[in-house]
Amino acid sequence: MISRFFGASKRSFSDLSEQEVLALAIASEEEDSRIYASYAAGLREDYPESAMMFDEMAQEENTHRQRLIDMHKKRFGDTIPLVRREHIRGFYNRKPDWLVRPLNLEKTRKMAAEMEVQAHRFYLEAAKRTSDADTRKLLGDLAAEEAEHEALARRLDGKMQDSGAAKTEISQEKRQFILTYVQPGLAGLMDGSVSTLAPIFAAAFATGDTWSTFLIGLSASVGAGISMGFTEVASDDGVISGRGSPIKRGFAAGIMTTLGGLGHTLPYLIPDFNLATTIAILIVFVELWAITWIQNKYMQTPILRAIFQVVFGGVLVFAAGVLIGLA
Repeated sequence: MISRFFGASKRSFSDLSEQEVLALAIASEEEDSRIYASYAAGLREDYPESAMMFDEMAQEENTHRQRLIDMHKKRFGDTIPLVRREHIRGFYNRKPDWLVRPLNLEKTRKMAAEMEVQAHRFYLEAAKRTSDADTRKLLGDLAAEEAEHEALARRLDGKMQDSGAAKTEISQEKRQFILTYVQPGLAGLMDGSVSTLAPIFAAAFATGDTWSTFLIGLSASVGAGISMGFTEVASDDGVISGRGSPIKRGFAAGIMTTLGGLGHTLPYLIPDFNLATTIAILIVFVELWAITWIQNKYMQTPILRAIFQVVFGGVLVFAAGVLIGLA
C-alpha cells in the first residue's frame, strides 16, 4: 500500500517498449477525442460555432488514433496493450473540467490549447523511443500536427471572426455572466449594504453597546441574505428571460446581500464603541464606492448617476439610522 501511495506501481515512460509507446499514444488520442467531443456538447447550445470547431478537433484526434492503430497492426498485430496515462509516472493528466456545466468558453479554449502543447511534447519524446523508420516518421508527423494545433485559440477565432461569430460568442458569454452573477449579486450587495444601514446604526446609537449592535447587524444581514436569495430564485426561472439558473442567481444575490450587511456589522466585535463605529462608517463608504464602481463597469451606468443613486441614497439611509438611534 505504501508503494502504491508513492507511485511505485506506475511505470517510467523511459521503460516502455515501442509497442507500449504506440499503445499509450492510441489511448491518449482516444481520450482527447472524447474530451473534445464533451467540450463540443457542453458548448453547443450557447456557442455553436465553437462547438463545431471542437467537433472538428475530435475528428482529427480520431484520425490520429486510426493512423496509430494501423501502425500497431503493421508492426505488432491486433492486440493492443492496455497502457494509459494514469499508468505512467509523471505523465500529464487531464483535469475533468469537461464535466462542469456550463462550460466557460475562454477557459475551455485555453485548456484545449494546453492539451495540444502536451500532446506535441509527448510525440517528440515518443519519436525518440523508436528505431523503426516508419513509426518514427508517423510520430514526428503527429508532433508537427499537434504543434499546429497549439494555436488552437487563434485557429478557432480566425475561422469564426470572419463571420463575426467569435465576437458574438464572447459578447454573449459576458452578457450571460452579467445576467446570472453580476446583476443579482449587485442587487444583493446594494440591498445588504444600504438596507441594513438604518437598523444597525440606529441600534448602535440607541444602545451604545457593541455586542448588541453586532447581534442585530448579524441577524439583519443573514435574514436579508436568505430573503433576497429565495426571492431571486422564485422571481424568474431564467427560461424566458435568459438570465440563467435561478439557483446560481439566488446564491449570488443571497451571499452578496449577507456580505453587504456584514461589512459594517463586523467592526462591532470591537469592544470600544467609538473605534468600532468609526471603522464601520469607513467601511460603509468603501461599500458604497464599490457598488458605484460595479455599476459603472458592468452595468454601464454613468459614473455621476451611479454616485447619485448609491452614495447619496446610502448617506440618507445612514443619516436616518443615526437620527432614529439618537431620538
